[in-house]
Amino acid sequence: MNISWKFALTLAVFTATWMPLSTPAHSAEPETLRLWTDEELGSTAADDTEVLHDRGERNAWVTDILRPTLTVYHADPAKHSGTSIVICPGGGYGGLAIDKEGHVVAEWFAEQGVTAGVLKYRCGGGAHKHPIPMGDARQAVKLMRDHADEWKLKTDQVGIMGFSAGGHLASTIATDPQTGVNFAALIYPVISLDKAVTHGGSKKNLLGESPSDELVHQMSRDEQVSSSTCPTFLVHAGDDKAVPVENSLRYYSACIEHGVPAEMHLFPTGGHGFGMFRGDRPVDQWPNQLKGWLQLNELLD
Repeated sequence: MNISWKFALTLAVFTATWMPLSTPAHSAEPETLRLWTDEELGSTAADDTEVLHDRGERNAWVTDILRPTLTVYHADPAKHSGTSIVICPGGGYGGLAIDKEGHVVAEWFAEQGVTAGVLKYRCGGGAHKHPIPMGDARQAVKLMRDHADEWKLKTDQVGIMGFSAGGHLASTIATDPQTGVNFAALIYPVISLDKAVTHGGSKKNLLGESPSDELVHQMSRDEQVSSSTCPTFLVHAGDDKAVPVENSLRYYSACIEHGVPAEMHLFPTGGHGFGMFRGDRPVDQWPNQLKGWLQLNELLD
């Protein structure tokens, strides 16, 4: 596939109107696949500890995940592009904002013609520190490729996406030659674990109380970008108090340094955790820019 990628840095002030999101009537019910067997996890049915916290409409929070899954939303048949993406919700590596940074996002992708899988990955520190989340994400991408024939997917159009700490996980996969994804979308991501700019809770949950300098370097993904890193789309708000915008700036700069095609949209305001909820602020229009990027790069028909 001949893909033409665009470099762009946009200071976004968009005011386009956006209709509220609804699940498309044509969509089949999503299917949920387990990443690992109980034998592989070393667990039994009695060990399930998962807790779903109700935080209001389309804003559920999941913790204590023992059995990671990939919930797959199949593309609208009329718009089916063959492109697929694994979505990593955020939550500081302590839990997952599974709706606003997961299922709502996947519904939108399916409506555009992209098969999207919501990754419910293990996190929370302790036994689920690094490399457990990375292993779950690698396996999710593998599942997408394993089902390429069945779901009519193109194995050279498999992407990874993440929000906040899920953005760190997505950037870990995007810079991992072993996994080899083809594109990435990082939304207000944690990128660096440098104490000057990182999100402290994410770092602690992922690496523990006193990680070595070498591990901090290894898991600061701007420091792992290379010429083989996949093309990347980034979004961040300048007034993000939880995850400083410097995280996206560092990743974007590393992409430019290594000749990796990257497009970044910076919004003056928006804070942190705006997800896919659609309001009338400029920051709420970022999926319009993502759709345009996908079309430009021949990932949507």
